[in-house]
Amino acid sequence: MTLERAVLTSVLRMTKDGYAQIEEISLDARVPAQIVYRIMRKNSEKGIVKFEGKTVVMNDEQRLKVAIQAIELGADLEHVCKLLEWNEFEDFSALAFENADFSVKKHLRFKHLEKWLEIDILALKNPIVASVDCKHWHKSWRKSSITKIVENQINRTQALAEASPLLYEKIGILKWREAKFIPIILSLIPSDFKFYRDVPIVPILQLRNFLNEMPAYIESLMHFSKKFLS
Repeated sequence: MTLERAVLTSVLRMTKDGYAQIEEISLDARVPAQIVYRIMRKNSEKGIVKFEGKTVVMNDEQRLKVAIQAIELGADLEHVCKLLEWNEFEDFSALAFENADFSVKKHLRFKHLEKWLEIDILALKNPIVASVDCKHWHKSWRKSSITKIVENQINRTQALAEASPLLYEKIGILKWREAKFIPIILSLIPSDFKFYRDVPIVPILQLRNFLNEMPAYIESLMHFSKKFLS
């Protein structure tokens, strides 16, 4: 377990460009190449990494899987997350929405009541406007932390809904007759809470399943409905 944790942590550190050689990982992890090879082969069979000869090849999703696997093996959460680029988390999230037929806008900034606000990811599929806050990592997913994170996202989403009649084009809802603005929290790893105030807290690797199931229970989620003049 300790060796595998060290190897996976090194894989994250060495594959920021998308690939690394077994020898490079071996030197960085201070683990014999033969053991690195064995660990990579095992994780390749699980679909966590892609292994080609003596080269480990990684995309954003695989790097997220390696990060989660390392954390489950006892690696320090903060340290592991510092090895992930912020854009990897956001890009994977955006791709999951796009694969579910949403159009996506990242880092939407808007002004409401003289205050500038920003939403990490805005995903749209008529009549849904998913307002997403990406949490790269969080040391302690305690209830007090969850409360603050969710309340802030509710406030941003409500502000966006209220400002939406002036932001048709910027948001991308120019011809919509109505919209349901839904706050969502995305986390790297699962928390003890799946919902707070009917706001879903979704682990990143479960996002695709969540989006497939969301239409069935959308009315039970926290949302702000807005009707527009035709």
